[in-house]
Formats: sequence, structure tokens, C-alpha cells
Amino acid sequence: MGNEIENLQELLQKDPSNFQARRELSILLANNGFNEEALSNLKYLAKYFPEDAEIFYNLGILHEKLRDFKNAEKAYRRAIEISPQEDFYYNLGEVLIELESWDDALEAFKQVLRTDYNDGNCYFNIGLCYFKKDEINLATDNLQKAVELNPDDVFAYFYLGFIYQNNGLTNFAVECYQKVLAISPDYSWAYFNLASISYNNGDLEEAKRYLLKTIEYNDSDIEAYKLLVKICIRDNEIEEIITILQTRLQKEENGDLFYSLSQVYKHIGNFAEYVSALQKALENHLTLTYQKEIVKKELDYVQRKYGVAESSNGEYEEYDGTYTEEVDDEEEMFDETDEIEENEDEEEYFSEEDEYEDDEE
Repeated sequence: MGNEIENLQELLQKDPSNFQARRELSILLANNGFNEEALSNLKYLAKYFPEDAEIFYNLGILHEKLRDFKNAEKAYRRAIEISPQEDFYYNLGEVLIELESWDDALEAFKQVLRTDYNDGNCYFNIGLCYFKKDEINLATDNLQKAVELNPDDVFAYFYLGFIYQNNGLTNFAVECYQKVLAISPDYSWAYFNLASISYNNGDLEEAKRYLLKTIEYNDSDIEAYKLLVKICIRDNEIEEIITILQTRLQKEENGDLFYSLSQVYKHIGNFAEYVSALQKALENHLTLTYQKEIVKKELDYVQRKYGVAESSNGEYEEYDGTYTEEVDDEEEMFDETDEIEENEDEEEYFSEEDEYEDDEE
């Protein structure tokens, strides 16, 4: 393949007007990941062949690969203007989804369905657009049509599950998530949503099982750790959850996880570690979604209430009591069961990036 590219480049050095060689080179470059070089060659061709729909279609594909969605949209629209074809409309629709132009995307996918009524991918994308527009009934209808035509459409099942879950139809939601996992056993968000349903139903054992599967397949899922902490504290499974949190924090520090760890230490009365974890949470403020001012107040309060403070060498010593007169005013602020309100407490997950990908031709 490298020799073919080199041969075509040599031909073009001798004869830049060899358009057929340039077209072949563009395709080879694109297929081998040289997107910028392929784009340059196609732009050259577009100047000489402004009515060649395939050139503009391929320009759209390359702009899309480079995540230049505005220019991808322009290229696909030009291809459609020259020669309206299914593939052109479909790719335009996918780009419009990236641009969050839901109504225009709907129109593009509906154009595809005018000639191919059984395109399951189109029904998924139409369902996704209606979902984003909060037109849930239309979203549900189209997602159901998508799975009828394509029983292996994992994303359609997932979005259906999320819609059912949000509308209290948990039995249907569970069925959809189980289908997701039958198709894609490592789909971590399906495990998390099943855990959320089990947790809300009071089945903590099953919720824990699903959360552990979530972390197994996506160990950066912070919400899964946070919910798991609540379950382990309730079941007094302290050593297990401390090990889980510390293992993750050794890979990457995270403000929310340090705060969750602080609540575990608070629960068992280890106030030196409680203070340490709160301080680490504040140090990692960029990944702390809890209200930082309240975390700081909690830290100040526990230092005063339990007589724990940090010395200059980083070790903990008895607090000197300087602020003890303020403790009574905050007595109700942080008792043994209080937790700071989370920005996304037990939110179910759905992926805004999991859009159906069609093979580009």
C-alpha cells in the first residue's frame, strides 16, 4: 500500500493535472489514515470538478473524521444539491446530530426513509433526535421500530430502557437493559442503571452486584463508586469499600472519591483519616462536584468538634480549641448520617455520545 501511494505521488509530481491519479491517491490516503493529505487532494479536485457529487461526499467524510462538522455539513449539502442520494442524506443527518441541529437531522433521515423504509439505523437516529427534543412518545415509537428491524441495536435498547426507567416502567427498563447486556456484556452504563433500579427498589445486594460489574468494565465511573459507598456503609462493609476506593485513587486522584472516602471514615469514627480525606477532596477541587464551600465548612467543623488538626509536618495533632466557641452553632450541620447534597445523586446514565455509527462507503 505504501508503494502505491509513493507511485501516485511521483506521478503527480511529474503531472499535477493527472486527476485520475489524484483521485486514487485521495482514496488511498483516506483509507490509511492520512486524512489531512487526502483532504488537500480532494479540495484540489473540487476546484476542477465542481459538479462531481462523489468528491463533495468524500470531502464530507474527511471533514467528519477530522471532527470539522460545519464543513462536513457544507460538503454533504453540496453533494445532495448535485445528486440527492441516500448515503449523502444519511451522513448529513449524522453530522447534524453532532451539531445538535435536531430538526434538520430529522429531515435528513426522513429523506432516507422515503427510498428505504426499512433502514433501522435511520429509525434509531430519528428516535434519538426526538429524545433530544424531549418528544418522548415519538422517540419511543422510532426506537421500538429500530429494534424491530435490528434486534441487535444495543443503543436503541439502551435509550428505550432509559425512557422506561424515567417514566417508572422499571420492568420494561430492566428487560431493555438485559437485552443490552446480552448483546454487549461489557456495557457498563446498563449495569449502572440496573443498579440504580435495584437500589431504589431496596434490593441493596443486587444493586451492589451491578455496581461492581459497572466498575469492572469502567473503573472511572465515579457515580458507581459513590452509590456503592452508600450501600457498603449501610451494610457495614467498611474494609471492602475502603480497599475499592483506595485502589481507584492510586490510579487517579478524584475529589468526589476522596469525599466519599471521608464519609466512610466518618462512619467508623476515624477522625484523623476523615479530616485527611476531606482535605484531599478540596485539593482535588477540579473533580469535586459537591459544593466546595460546604465541604470546607465540614472540614472546619470536624477539626473543631473532634479536636483534630494538621501540624506543619503533615501529621495530625490535638486541636488547640481556638474555635471551640463556634462549635455549638454548627452542631446540626454534620451529624453522623448527613451527606452533602450531590450534583447528580444516583443519576441514571445515558450516553450522549453513543450514536449509531454507520459504515462510511
